[in-house]
Amino acid sequence: EWTDTGAHLIGYFSKEKESFLNYNVSCILTMPHQQRKGYGSLMIDFSYLLSRKENKIGSPEKPLSDLGLLSYREYWKDVCLDIISSHKGKTISIKKISDDTSINPYDIISTLQSLNMIKYWRGKHVLLPQPELIEAHRKRRSQYPRVVIDPRALRWAPP
Repeated sequence: EWTDTGAHLIGYFSKEKESFLNYNVSCILTMPHQQRKGYGSLMIDFSYLLSRKENKIGSPEKPLSDLGLLSYREYWKDVCLDIISSHKGKTISIKKISDDTSINPYDIISTLQSLNMIKYWRGKHVLLPQPELIEAHRKRRSQYPRVVIDPRALRWAPP
């Protein structure tokens, strides 16, 4: 964070370089006095931006702390609802959401299950649109836009 007194540490995350379980983050921390300002979500978004740049699907190292699970679940919910909302009723697959976001399909499925937006039917996961939930998300998003990093500003190449 930049203030009139200079730059201040808001938090950090540790990127997984090699993970056979496809973890993209091993540790993420927002300093206590900087919590509830959106920085945790910003760092989560940044970790997925790096995963997209690497053309990898990622997930945070498990098990997550209680606060970590809440933060990630909220991030995944926002991202999934943003994508579903932008498709305006058209069919979209879990694979497409995962490919576009680098979020592990299992994390997407568990998030959509917690929202009662997915059902397993005839051997496949089927999205169940929840128009009221999507509309409430659109309204909230218009009032409180999610802060994200512009991918064009990233000056980093995978090792």
